[in-house]
Amino acid sequence: MRLEKFSRVVGLILFAVLSFVPVRAEKVSVATIQPTDLIEYETEPEEVKRLIEVSLGLTRKKLGYRFGSNSPKKRGMDCSGTVQCSLVELGLGEVPRSSWNFYEWVEASGKLKPTPGVTTTEDPVFADLKPGDLLFWEGTYETGERLPAISHVMIYLGTLKEDGEGVVFGASSGRRYRGKTIHGVSVFDWDVPDGESKSRFVGFGPIPGLRRDEVEPAPLEKPNPLKTFLENLFKKSEASRP
Repeated sequence: MRLEKFSRVVGLILFAVLSFVPVRAEKVSVATIQPTDLIEYETEPEEVKRLIEVSLGLTRKKLGYRFGSNSPKKRGMDCSGTVQCSLVELGLGEVPRSSWNFYEWVEASGKLKPTPGVTTTEDPVFADLKPGDLLFWEGTYETGERLPAISHVMIYLGTLKEDGEGVVFGASSGRRYRGKTIHGVSVFDWDVPDGESKSRFVGFGPIPGLRRDEVEPAPLEKPNPLKTFLENLFKKSEASRP
């Protein structure tokens, strides 16, 4: 009986000790490229070139994946924190923090391109995809009652000259880049979940306010009957003068 009690006490002590031992973080494993490795880089507008440069600059800092972080000073960031950090460094000012808020941001701009049922990057819907566009996934982790259940965001960078395949930027623990498993802020293969996956790709769209060539024109002034009447009256008055 004493031995059983002693074993129980030792077990409780070990449990308490192990509870305070920090779990070893997964080793940082990232990949990077040069901006000029991308086919589209030279022909993109300056603001998109700058976004690519800022993003790839973060991939060279050897940052791990750290949920809840949006600061390189913490030696790691999560997916939305990485996108936010890039856009703030780019000078876009206040931008969303969560993947869901990023999705709402693009949707509110009227430029979101939904991709229902897409299971391959060869789908015709991606003919409109451009470097600098935000990419959105659902189901990469449990989001509770949130609708839509956006759980992941990344930035599309373009096509690699070396193999003609797409490249994206962001943060993840487990996604891959050209055969390498990544844990951190990095470049990644551009792919979407197949039909058997629990997650799915749900849409993409341009970063609001980034591309100057896509600034909406000023709305046309609505006709004002009173103004038109007065203008015509003035013209008649001018014409009747000797």
